[in-house]
Amino acid sequence: MTGAAETFDEMFDPAGEVRSGYADYCVWYDEQEVELLRRKHKEAEASFRRTGITFNVYGEHDAEERLIPFDMVPRIITAREWRRLTRGIEQRVSALNAFIHDLYHRQEITRSGRLPQRLLTGNEAWLANMVGFTPPGGVYTHIVGIDLVRTGPDDFFVLEDNARTPSGVSYMLENRETMMAMFPELFTRVPVATVSDYPRRLARSLAACAPKMTAGKPTIAVLTPGIYNSAYYEHAFLADQMGAELVEGCDLRVVNGRVAMRTTMGYEPIDVLYRRVDDEFLDPLTFNPDSVLGVPGIMDVYRSGGITIANAPGTGIADDKAIYSFMPEIVEFYTGEKPLLPNVETHRCADPESLKYVLDNLEELVVKEVHGSGGYGMLIGPTASKKEIRHFRHKLESKPENYIAQPTLALSTCPIFTNKGLSPRHLDLRPFVLVSPDNVEIVPGGLTRVALKKGSLVVNSSQGGGTKDTWVLKD
Repeated sequence: MTGAAETFDEMFDPAGEVRSGYADYCVWYDEQEVELLRRKHKEAEASFRRTGITFNVYGEHDAEERLIPFDMVPRIITAREWRRLTRGIEQRVSALNAFIHDLYHRQEITRSGRLPQRLLTGNEAWLANMVGFTPPGGVYTHIVGIDLVRTGPDDFFVLEDNARTPSGVSYMLENRETMMAMFPELFTRVPVATVSDYPRRLARSLAACAPKMTAGKPTIAVLTPGIYNSAYYEHAFLADQMGAELVEGCDLRVVNGRVAMRTTMGYEPIDVLYRRVDDEFLDPLTFNPDSVLGVPGIMDVYRSGGITIANAPGTGIADDKAIYSFMPEIVEFYTGEKPLLPNVETHRCADPESLKYVLDNLEELVVKEVHGSGGYGMLIGPTASKKEIRHFRHKLESKPENYIAQPTLALSTCPIFTNKGLSPRHLDLRPFVLVSPDNVEIVPGGLTRVALKKGSLVVNSSQGGGTKDTWVLKD
């Protein structure tokens, strides 16, 4: 599982033959004129620009808005592969929800010695305000994104869990819509499972988590930090597609023990709030007193059963990469089963022996911040300069508990379209999971992120990556 391993290409086998999942697509592709494909590629970029599908890249001094590059060669997953993945994802998400409930109640997993108490002590993602409280329906992780990587025909690994506010679903939907608009005939030749019903599924799943006091059809709203947030496009898109209200903190207030939104008819109560605001800014009376993004008093309403917040405050503890390293034990502890989807081998730098190994092998490892995200604050040893490695060595020696390290995986590749034809690039996959009291739904597809630079292993859009449409084939 190192960079020296042979890279698995998802479209072509080592002999250059097309794999079965891509057979129908490649027949179609070979029939197309190159100039037509080039024109369609430019049309797709123009479409994304018109739609406003951009994101912010945060630098040292300011934020730069960029177009998310889209590659029109789909990433294809067979029905058999998808069935295997969904079983593993369902198992993992069920374990995550049970784990978070346990952390805010009896903490049986730490009492058993399977998880060190030190991972909770002083961890800013663990919220004392959630102790002893169970959200409506017992659901903490209403929307989850599980990042997967592939290294071989049957070798899938979980790279990260995103249980706080997983993003990217709007790009999954727009990628599919763009592909169907550009190549409608292709979808009559290849049997691809639909993803367009995700907003309807999301609305139904959130409604099923409404508090008991809800009367009639639940009122759902999406809480956004505002137009300057890097994911604002997604917030507005999902609210529109769900038929939900898009609100900011200034639109909400507590009225008669309920969280209510301002309307032309006065303030109307909300039953479910799909928040895209971090815990710290959610309630200035409970967390950061300087926050203007949240709702004063919302935590009191929440704890009294007056509103559902999705995802629940405090779920960010599951995104902690030190916690991630214990996921095999967590899955087995709560399900009684071995994980169907394994973790990537992970070295916990807080452990002296692991730290020594990491320091001795920095040139070969990927080092990540425990609370990091978006590809920021990480070291990819094989491509790092000597100066970067020296810098990270100092960081590790100063605060080893802030880091984990993993081997440099030989991530699978799938071709992208270039002016010179198809060229392989590394990629990952983020399927989106919806959790309600009696159901776990996984949309047949997800967000495929692809490293557009030749040889690069970094797929994050903030670091120059792009996206592909993800096709799950029907049986």
